[in-house]
Amino acid sequence: MSEQLPSAASASRTKEIKAQAASWLARANAGHWNEEHQAQLDTWLAESYANRATYWRLEAAWAEAAKLSVLRPAVRENKARIWRVVPAAVKIVAAMIVVGLLGAVGANYLLAPGDQSVATGVGGHRFLTLADGSKVELNTDTALRIADDRRTVSLDRGEAFFEIKHNSAHPFVVMVGNHRVTDLGTKFVIRRDAARVEVSLVEGRAEFQQTGAQSPQTALLIPGDVLVATANSVTVVKKPPRELENNLAWRRGVLVFFHTTLADAAQQINRYNAQKIVIADADAARLQINGTFPSNNVKLFGHVAHVVLGVNVQNNGDEIVISR
Repeated sequence: MSEQLPSAASASRTKEIKAQAASWLARANAGHWNEEHQAQLDTWLAESYANRATYWRLEAAWAEAAKLSVLRPAVRENKARIWRVVPAAVKIVAAMIVVGLLGAVGANYLLAPGDQSVATGVGGHRFLTLADGSKVELNTDTALRIADDRRTVSLDRGEAFFEIKHNSAHPFVVMVGNHRVTDLGTKFVIRRDAARVEVSLVEGRAEFQQTGAQSPQTALLIPGDVLVATANSVTVVKKPPRELENNLAWRRGVLVFFHTTLADAAQQINRYNAQKIVIADADAARLQINGTFPSNNVKLFGHVAHVVLGVNVQNNGDEIVISR
């Protein structure tokens, strides 16, 4: 069922929510932001749709100025040309971020007893609430199967964020091929591609196990750990909170790039769209871009790349080709 904004919210309540949202946004962008602050903000956002919508609208307005960082690399090369297009480009970015965020809210589904499989299409985004109160958020092109016990799920493809109600007597288990991730009181995200599995631990702990290898490997993950498993190896690296937060920006309908090559950025954008970006040559592929982009707008990404990096952009219908 989808959450509805109250139809008769009082003017005073609306004013109060706006003031709270403005206060949160000011604190978030004033520096000294930590995980405790983020947890408090997440709690406030989760209280109601009105809180989230108001905060996102203010954030988008702030982004109209703050996201000029997207355009900074090109300013040094051609200030006059860039600043002529900044107002329009930034307004488009801000507007599309709002559309992406509101679309990403989607519906919050309470999983019924008969539901065994859940999936999203390309560009899809879906929320689930399991019977025990655990929450699962599915990213683009993701398929999930739920066992009868409701404490075991299988991620067949794609990416999902898990916020689990811990039960030591009945641990929550995610099967990903021949890998098992067991909740130990946890928020984590798992991404399954054709040749690799990536587990990022946001909060709490989780145990990773290989179940099909001749010499199974195990790992106990703590916040900041990112585990990557392939057919031949399992590695764990530590990432700072800001990088983990950026990697989870898809939950807000956006993708964050920081010194990201066009090749890598295109690969990320393509996960969310039927129209694909094709990087035509190595010189263009090596160029780097910074900024926050709506995940569902290929044309906007191509436009900004053209304005900022001076690349050629050709729209061929099902493909947007970028070249030097």
